[in-house]
Amino acid sequence: MLKNTATRYGAVARFFHWSVAVLILFNIVLGLVGENTARTADTAGWLQTLYSVHKTIGITVFALAVLRVVWAVSQPKPVPIHPERKAETFLAEMIHWMLYGAIFVMPLSGWVMHAAESGFAPILWPFGQGLPFVPKSEGVAHMAGAVHGLAARVIYVAVALHVAGALKHAVIEKDGVLARMLKGVEAGSPDAGHVALWPALAGLVIWVAVVAVPFVAPVPERAEGAAVPVEQAQLASDLPVWRVEDGSLTISVQQMGAAVEGRFDNWSAAIAYDEESGTGEVTVTIDTTSLTLGAVTDQAKGPEFFDTENFSTAQFKGEISRIEDAAHETVGMLTLVGHEVPVTLAFDLEIEGEGARMTGSTVLDRRDFDMGAGYEDESTVGFAVVVETSLTATRQ
Repeated sequence: MLKNTATRYGAVARFFHWSVAVLILFNIVLGLVGENTARTADTAGWLQTLYSVHKTIGITVFALAVLRVVWAVSQPKPVPIHPERKAETFLAEMIHWMLYGAIFVMPLSGWVMHAAESGFAPILWPFGQGLPFVPKSEGVAHMAGAVHGLAARVIYVAVALHVAGALKHAVIEKDGVLARMLKGVEAGSPDAGHVALWPALAGLVIWVAVVAVPFVAPVPERAEGAAVPVEQAQLASDLPVWRVEDGSLTISVQQMGAAVEGRFDNWSAAIAYDEESGTGEVTVTIDTTSLTLGAVTDQAKGPEFFDTENFSTAQFKGEISRIEDAAHETVGMLTLVGHEVPVTLAFDLEIEGEGARMTGSTVLDRRDFDMGAGYEDESTVGFAVVVETSLTATRQ
């Protein structure tokens, strides 16, 4: 029998129940394994596959949840077998509503987190990498991740209680509760009523709290692209000195075939430049601990890449020369993670009165700094790192 009756679950309802249950349990295991696996070059490919499967299963669960609800509202719900046990019936109904909430909140929050981040572990089908109205945003990804984490804890409790209750009915009471969902057998009295309102409200309150908590106590946002002064280098030049007012220093690298963008929030630039000759010098000091790089920020700061525990600053010293009109370049040395590498930065410079605006970019090769040495090809982390900077300054 495909459809439900007052005393049994039909084949369609049983299919939705068991398929969603198996997928959720498998996904919980994948998530726990991923969380407890170190992020290294040796595990990068494995983690990409693991999280791609995890995300794809999550979206599949969400699709099945929608179909399950559509089917459920069109069917009678089998009655409780022991309606006289009011507290037990209330708890069982509330757990059912908690599980219904879980099959929506868990995958949807994970999907939003994926859409708000860049790179690493795509969903294993062409659509769904982005979502309408979900921007690429570290803040949005953080909030969605917080909801996802809290939802995981709720589902651990709900699944444990649900399984414990099912085993109690099957092993101790042998009253047909589990058999009704396993085999579709008849159990319970058709005249028994449901206690649906209050358990549903209790489940709703729990899920509203899960979704609301990250918004009530948000993590402070970093200043977007602000040139927060670190200890500024002193120039020994007699050329006019320019003071940086604001600006940004960003990087972009290909990860798993997708561009991941990051920024340094804490840096300073000492600039001397003569407008008539088009020559000058610059020293840029960067606090590498201020790096943010989406979902892989911690890994990027780790010993395989920026190693911020041992190398908390980077510095570039260069000579400025004008190429033609606004086009300039600065040629110098970049000291990063203990390596000194020659770098040429091309930039445009526009000066109006006592103010100036500069925008420039260069491309570095991470291998020149022995960064990510274990990532020997570009299938996981690209070799090229695009560095872009812009700033406004005033003549002193």
